[in-house]
Amino acid sequence: MAKNAKPLFVYMIAGEPSGDALGGRLMSALIDETNGAIKFAGVGGADMINQGMDSLFPMSELSVMGIAEIVPKIPNLLRRMSEVVSDVNRLKPDAVITIDAPDFSFRVAKRLKSADFPLIHLVAPTVWAWRPGRAAKVAQFLDHLLCLFPFEPQYFEKEGLAATFVGHSLIESAACRADGRAFRQRHKIPADISLLAVLPGSRMGEITRHLPVFRDTVERLGQRLANLQIVAVTTGQVANRVRSEISDWPLPTHIIDRNDEKYDAMAAADVALAASGTVALELAVVGTPSVIGYRVNPLTAMIGKWLVTARFASLVNILLEKPVMPEFLVDRCRADILVPELLQLFNQPDARRAQTDAFKRAVSLLSPGPDLSPSQKAAQSILRTIATYK
Repeated sequence: MAKNAKPLFVYMIAGEPSGDALGGRLMSALIDETNGAIKFAGVGGADMINQGMDSLFPMSELSVMGIAEIVPKIPNLLRRMSEVVSDVNRLKPDAVITIDAPDFSFRVAKRLKSADFPLIHLVAPTVWAWRPGRAAKVAQFLDHLLCLFPFEPQYFEKEGLAATFVGHSLIESAACRADGRAFRQRHKIPADISLLAVLPGSRMGEITRHLPVFRDTVERLGQRLANLQIVAVTTGQVANRVRSEISDWPLPTHIIDRNDEKYDAMAAADVALAASGTVALELAVVGTPSVIGYRVNPLTAMIGKWLVTARFASLVNILLEKPVMPEFLVDRCRADILVPELLQLFNQPDARRAQTDAFKRAVSLLSPGPDLSPSQKAAQSILRTIATYK
C-alpha cells in the first residue's frame, strides 16, 4: 500500500465467541498485511475489540441458542439486523466480512447484496454434510467464501461463488501448545494413573443424551482398569449441569470448565470419549487417541438418514476419508460397544500409535501452506478480493 494511500476500511460481524476468536486473529493478520493501514467497524466481542473495533452493540445479544432462547429475542435480533445494515450503508466500507453465525450473517448479506463493495464470509456452510442446496443459495448474495477445510471450495465454485481454502484456526490456537504433563502436575495426577477425558458436548440436549451412556461406560471401564481417573471437560453454558450430573460418579473425577485449561486437560488424558463435533479435531491436534459416541433423539435420527450425506460424523474421519477415530452413533452409542474400544486404546500401544500417526496427517491437511497461518491466508485473500472487486 502506498505511503499516503487512504487506509482500508473493513466492516466485520461476528455473532458468537468462536467467531469473535476468528475475527480477532483475522484483524491482527489484516493489520500486519497492511502495515497498520486499515480501520475496522462492526460487531464483535472481546477479541475483536482488543484489536481496535468499537462494537456497534454487545455481541452477546446475538449469541443465543435453542428455540426457547431465540423466540423471545427475535424482535431485538431483527432490530439489530436493521441497525447493522443501516450502519454499513452509512459508513460505506471497502468490504463487509461476516464470520460464521449464518442465521444472522446471511440475512445481513442478503440485504447488502446490491452494495458496491464485496461481501465476504468466513466459515463455509457444511453443505458437504447436509442440505447441499445451500451452496447455490449463498452464491446468490456472497462475493467470496473463505473455507476451513480443503474439500469445501469445490462445492461453491461449481455454483459460481469464488471460494478459498484458508485453513483451520485450530492450528494457530492454544491447542498446539497444550501441555498435558503440566496439567497432571497442577492437579496432582501421577503419571502412572490411567486418565480418561470425557467430553459430553456443549449443548444441553447433548449433555442430557450422553451423560447416562458415558456414566455407564465409565463404571464398566473402571471395573476393567486399575487406577482409572476421569477428567470431564465442559463449557460455561452447561458446566453446572455437568458438575451436578457427575458429582456421584464412582471414580475420581476432575471437572474442567476453564478455557485456559481445556486443551491441557485433553492432552493430559491417555484416551478420550467424546461427542462428535469440533472436539474431534481438537483431540487430533493435541494428539489424544479417542472414541466418538453420539446420540440424537429418534426423530432427528430418522430425518438425518434422509438429509445427511457425509459418510462419517467425525471431522478427522471426513478429512482422511476413513474411520481412523472409531465412531458409534445413535443406537450404537452404548456402553457395551464403547468399553471394548476404549480398552483397546488403553491397553494396546499400537492402536494408540495408529491414531496419533493418522492425526498428524489430518492436522497437516488443515494448513494452508508452509510458513502461512490460516489468518494470514484469509487476510491475503480478503485484500486480493478488495483489490480486484468491480
